[in-house]
Amino acid sequence: NTVLVTHPRPDRRGNRGITVAPEPPTAGATMTRRLIPVVPSQKLGRVRRWYASLAATRAARAISRWINWRLDPVLLRLSNGRVSTTLWYRSAVLETVGARTGHTRRNAVIYFSDGDDIVVTASNAGAAAHPSWYYNLLANPDVTIGGLPRRAVEVAPGPEKQRLEALSDQTFPAFASYRADAEAHGRSVPVIRLVPPNAPSIPQ
Repeated sequence: NTVLVTHPRPDRRGNRGITVAPEPPTAGATMTRRLIPVVPSQKLGRVRRWYASLAATRAARAISRWINWRLDPVLLRLSNGRVSTTLWYRSAVLETVGARTGHTRRNAVIYFSDGDDIVVTASNAGAAAHPSWYYNLLANPDVTIGGLPRRAVEVAPGPEKQRLEALSDQTFPAFASYRADAEAHGRSVPVIRLVPPNAPSIPQ
């Protein structure tokens, strides 16, 4: 069984992380063992805002779709969750089960914390289509993120989704641009709560 241990000391950014205690490795299992809580903040430095603005450009989106989505899961696995192309914006490996293949799929996603839950958005950099991992978790809601088991719950349209969208924009400002572009294509960007496996059902 997986054992969660809270770190007694904060990291360099003042966050207290969660570690999955060592267990026998399984074939294909992610090596990411630590997930740092991310608290959305309106006070982002100039460098972070500049990077988010760069990420919203057409060229950066193309690179993200064609290169980064393959590279980031490898970087995160090799660095134990510390390094990815999102630099100052924390990301983690989201593992889903393929809706059609049944195979494990790994994607790096930017996330933030909301209480005990982890929240991710299926922005796909503002593209017209949802990312494939979104369909995977709809078919198989039991997922892992950063090595932690979670259950995926989509947030229904309404005040709660709007609140989480505002928090996602504080976490990574480019999300606002991605959401606007997706809406221009007629797509509403899904917001997903990743709740503990034993959490009670959330009213939608």
